[in-house]
Amino acid sequence: MTSLNPLHTIEKQIGEALRLHQKFEGLHLRKRVLKLLDRVGISNAEQRLSSFPHELSGGQRQRVMIAMALANGPKLLIADEPTTALDVTIEAQIIDLLLDLQQETGMAMLFISHDLGLVRQIANRVIVMKNGQVIEEGLKQQIFDFPTSEYTRSLVNSKVNMERNWRKKSTAVILETKNINVKFPIRTGLLRRTSDFVHAVIDTSFKLYSGESLGIVGESGSGKSTLARALTKLIPHEGSVYYAGSKIKHKSSSLLKPYRQKVQIVFQDPYGSLSPRLSIREIIAEGPKAHGHKNNLALQKQIDEVLEEVGLEPETQLRYPHEFSGGQRQRVAIARALILKPEIIIFDEPTSALDVTIQKQVVELLLKLQKRHSLSYMFISHDISLIGMTCHSMMVMKDGKIVERGTTQEILKNPNDAYTQDLISAANRK
Repeated sequence: MTSLNPLHTIEKQIGEALRLHQKFEGLHLRKRVLKLLDRVGISNAEQRLSSFPHELSGGQRQRVMIAMALANGPKLLIADEPTTALDVTIEAQIIDLLLDLQQETGMAMLFISHDLGLVRQIANRVIVMKNGQVIEEGLKQQIFDFPTSEYTRSLVNSKVNMERNWRKKSTAVILETKNINVKFPIRTGLLRRTSDFVHAVIDTSFKLYSGESLGIVGESGSGKSTLARALTKLIPHEGSVYYAGSKIKHKSSSLLKPYRQKVQIVFQDPYGSLSPRLSIREIIAEGPKAHGHKNNLALQKQIDEVLEEVGLEPETQLRYPHEFSGGQRQRVAIARALILKPEIIIFDEPTSALDVTIQKQVVELLLKLQKRHSLSYMFISHDISLIGMTCHSMMVMKDGKIVERGTTQEILKNPNDAYTQDLISAANRK
């Protein structure tokens, strides 16, 4: 995500490689960039040419990176987690694309991933690494069917199951939305004037019940992360949000500050969502201090307790984010949300950047915390397996709209919408 230059448009960044190596210019260059964007699944590619990275979703940014890598027809493609931020249907398309390109050009591919389902699909040979060392290597079938290393066996056996014991939920509504709309301006020309709008979320209404886990599934750019930011009042929106029966206004509301305490969000990227300039203690203490917590001794005790609760040693709180692994950073992000004693936590792709063993540990932690604190969860994900593991109910979003909703069990077994069927089919390929 951070590999794209935030100061340059998508067209300029993809075009740079083509200009340098193939001397493309003008209209010919633009056509080639558009073709690359189409190949990696960017919708409305022509509109996206003038977009900057921050105006794209995480999955769209990843697809732009893939387009840049493919631009000059490489002999060797090093694909380092190339589909991590993509929904399963686009992920399947990208994998098929990479395999097609490999067959067409004879390109070699070094595929680096924590997703064993993808490795099984794409690799001929597999190398397993731990702590900087190769601990096992061999043909794909040998590694998956007859692993010799204990670590390899733990990886192979860590796949999250699509089924779970379904729990009963409350009938009390804790959060309700009515006709939420979010749109972003498309700016063109030298003066960057608004020429049109991208409608990221369109007339979205739903209810979240007390103690419920609600999953929101959709492709990259479907509006699910934008919806999360609207619900946490990080971006303006049209429509209404009700918390415990009270309407929450975006500005000048006496209810807004307590609402922000009770509704927390854990972001996708455990590397980008924690300030590198603050220690873990300072990061976790920020929220309580913003909400008027003045007793330093009591706050220190709470920080110690919440770190232990998420599986981290209190002694680590003086360290900085770069001293932790991805899984540990995500635990810090969970602790930061948990210390405010929220009633709702929104998880925006909470495990997509983590390897399968750590994913399983984080999911188990979240379910334990939910039971202990009677929390309501919203899981935003492109990972159907994660939703199947964690959620009572789910909604499927596409192009800013909800196309299907119901209990998770019903949708996984009998999806009605064609797009939902594609998502589940793609997930079952792994």
